[in-house]
Amino acid sequence: MDNQEMETVASQLPEEETAEQTALQQPEDTQQPEPESFYHGAGAGQREMPFASTGLPSGYDQPLPYDTAEPMVQPVVKKKKCVAKRIVNLCLVLAFVLTGSLLTGLFVSKSMADQNENLKLYFQEKIGLLEDRLEKLEGVGEGVGPLEPVAGNLTASQVYENNIRSIVAIKCTTTSTNIYGQVYQATSAGSGFVFTADGYIVTNHHVISGATQITVAFEDGKEYAATLIGSDASSDIALIKIEATNLPYVTIGSSSKLAVGDQVVAIGNALGELSFSLTVGYISGMDRDVSTDGTVMNMMQTDAAINSGNSGGPLFNARGEVVGINTAKYSGTTSSGASIEGISFAIPIDDVIGMLEDLRDYGYIRGASMGVYVTNVDAATAEMYNLPVGVYIQEVMAGSAAQKAGMQAKDIIVDVGGYKIGNMNDLTRALRNFQGGQTSTITVWRSGSEIILTITFDEKVGS
Repeated sequence: MDNQEMETVASQLPEEETAEQTALQQPEDTQQPEPESFYHGAGAGQREMPFASTGLPSGYDQPLPYDTAEPMVQPVVKKKKCVAKRIVNLCLVLAFVLTGSLLTGLFVSKSMADQNENLKLYFQEKIGLLEDRLEKLEGVGEGVGPLEPVAGNLTASQVYENNIRSIVAIKCTTTSTNIYGQVYQATSAGSGFVFTADGYIVTNHHVISGATQITVAFEDGKEYAATLIGSDASSDIALIKIEATNLPYVTIGSSSKLAVGDQVVAIGNALGELSFSLTVGYISGMDRDVSTDGTVMNMMQTDAAINSGNSGGPLFNARGEVVGINTAKYSGTTSSGASIEGISFAIPIDDVIGMLEDLRDYGYIRGASMGVYVTNVDAATAEMYNLPVGVYIQEVMAGSAAQKAGMQAKDIIVDVGGYKIGNMNDLTRALRNFQGGQTSTITVWRSGSEIILTITFDEKVGS
């Protein structure tokens, strides 16, 4: 670079730099002091050029326009500003992340809190329902009321659990005299079920017949002395009572809704020792004419095991409702020597519920009575003598409703108040639809023709 170019460059520098260059160009013999410069070596005492080894032309001692202290300082300052900015940006990012995390945490916490609150309310509701259920199933003397109807069928274990507190084992004591004139006591056992919360209990007539002392025991071990309210030998039902309140009692169903093949559950005091035993079976037949102690009764047949001691106990349907009273069974062998298995019988609850209510409310059965002694006219006899199938009157009691209505011995009853009569069971069931003092019609066959009579029933008093 020649002097002209250097002058051109110098003219473009700031005034301070130009003045410095002018001073440098003064002759050395002026002896003016040199300005301080970082180009001096420590203790050198003379001016040195930092580019001495760069190959510049000899005698060139002008400093370059950019050879000043400012360019060496400015990059350091800019670097510090950059680091500070990065730190600020990093802080902002961290603040943003922390704020987002905090907000997310608060949202999740609130969501979980809401879920926990909903779960808490859900379980509190379920616990409340269970507590209400347990109150109904508490021990004897504490819970009360029949169980609420259940939608759908229950398992046998559920039927047992729901009703066991309403079932009793019955022990009876009778006093007898032997052939030597000695008085002795005998005991017998049966079963029963709580009919009302104030202590009325249902059982069979043959269970308590002749008893001088009746004791009932509940599943929790509590025992009570019972008194006989009333019974009916022809229907084999009895109602006894204990002094207790708030007893859990059974739910009464309908035997007329049963069909062959429906499952049933029997619970009772099997053999008088195996208390509160459960057996399960099915309805094997309906409307069976079964003779017990010379009385023909209408019964349901089941293959649920019914043993001595089960008499008077309840027969439940699959909904846990009482549909029958366990009463009898066939056992032993047939005339041909074949063993009899799985043939048990129960009284349909629909046939006796009105009687049980009468015993509870009045102490006796207010059923309708005609005052006649009858027997069946079966199909074979009817065909042989050209008679209708019905109930043959053997004798009419003097002063009875039948005598007042004009009924006679040898009449055959074929209809009572619109109910067709084919046998004595039909007559018994028909009379259950009437009460003493009520008037109805009776159709009898006499001397080859039917006669319609009007009768006002007597009130039947149970035995």
